[in-house]
Amino acid sequence: MPSNKHPERRLALGVCLLAAAQWLALPAYADTKKVFGWVEEGLVFPDKVATKFKLDTGALTSSIHAENIERFEKDGEDWVRFTLELDDIDTEEEVENRIERKLVRDLTVRGAAGAEDRPVVMMKICLGDQVFEEQFSLNDRDKMNYPVLLGRRTLDKLGLVDTTKTFTVDPSC
Repeated sequence: MPSNKHPERRLALGVCLLAAAQWLALPAYADTKKVFGWVEEGLVFPDKVATKFKLDTGALTSSIHAENIERFEKDGEDWVRFTLELDDIDTEEEVENRIERKLVRDLTVRGAAGAEDRPVVMMKICLGDQVFEEQFSLNDRDKMNYPVLLGRRTLDKLGLVDTTKTFTVDPSC
């Protein structure tokens, strides 16, 4: 019969064993997931425009550069019409495309300038050899260095981010 003389020792031993098990499993987890740099080249569909993606662990929802955002109703549902204006880093040309997408939800972003509501739509992107269809908030990112920001919801499906690396994969979708 186990002794209940020193329950705090048994608890401490259990915590240590659990921590050791997690530590030993960490390399196995890292080997199963792809590792990306904090900046990668990816493709934005439908035109497969090659552009820079920032993999941002500080953001929850992904964001993409969009201009001339208009909300409208189609078949009784809320939709958004917007212009994707992206610099293709392969051809060094600006690609402009007017797109319509069903509104998934509205996102309220709070910052130093106050709160701002942004529409969220589903968009397809390619990173490495995989195509992902993810939620993207639409925002004018003209003054930002990266037209596409991938947030944690997308990164969770992607893999790990090594903040010491950039451009580790070429898009091949």
